[in-house]
Amino acid sequence: MFGDIVKVTPSSKVVGDMALMMVAQGLTREKVEDPATEVAFPDSVVDMMKGNLGQPPGGWPPALQKKVLKGETPVTDRPGLHAPPVDLERTRAELSAQLKGLRVDDEDLNGYLMYPKVFLDYMGRHRIYGPVRTLPTPTFFYGMQPGEEISVEIDPGKTLEVRLQAVGDTDEQGEVRVFFELNGQPRVIRVPNRAVKAQTKARPKAQEGNPAHVGAPMPGSVASVAVAVGQKVRAGDLLVTIEAMKMETGIHADRSAVVKALHVQPGSAIEAKDLLVELEV
Repeated sequence: MFGDIVKVTPSSKVVGDMALMMVAQGLTREKVEDPATEVAFPDSVVDMMKGNLGQPPGGWPPALQKKVLKGETPVTDRPGLHAPPVDLERTRAELSAQLKGLRVDDEDLNGYLMYPKVFLDYMGRHRIYGPVRTLPTPTFFYGMQPGEEISVEIDPGKTLEVRLQAVGDTDEQGEVRVFFELNGQPRVIRVPNRAVKAQTKARPKAQEGNPAHVGAPMPGSVASVAVAVGQKVRAGDLLVTIEAMKMETGIHADRSAVVKALHVQPGSAIEAKDLLVELEV
């Protein structure tokens, strides 16, 4: 459908977003390409069709590009030409101030400039958990097993020897006691057991065929809510953004209406077909 695209990140993310949306909503290629069928395309698809990833050999399929952009004019030259200039040292100082005086090296600065939200989330975890970047990769992703020992260099020449001894049972508060040695000294701490799922009330489901109900096309979490109760929206306006498998998908209004009720907020965990927004149509 997209033409002869270069199949590499970030276009691979676009393909993934589009495939997830089509499978979740039961859309065929014919429906997607049909001008009479309203489709709320993922934000990454819209961004690509705008030309923000560059131009493929032969350009984009004109009919699909027109449908995706809904009359918006695409970029036809190199996207980097439109990037605003950046004062690197000023940005470094502003970022350092935002991180409460933390020293920002070139690697941190480049990461922030390319992926500001991801970088700030990453640094937020550092503030909560400490310098997790120093952990061995398997430990960071999978944790330690009883009897396992690791070495962690938290500063040049300063290494911690950590040995996990045992993990206790989960208590009524959902916490466990962790028994370990730090440089040979026994320690005990309490931590939340994230394997224990909180009991949450089931969300209402969107009624199939009800034009006033906007349902979740897939399981995931709500990244953002772009509307408020009582707000007027038009066809194509963004309502909610869903994050699933590291991909974000925008849910757009398919008609003009007024927002009657919101059933989610940023951070809400959702399942497929959960009711997200109610409209007055």
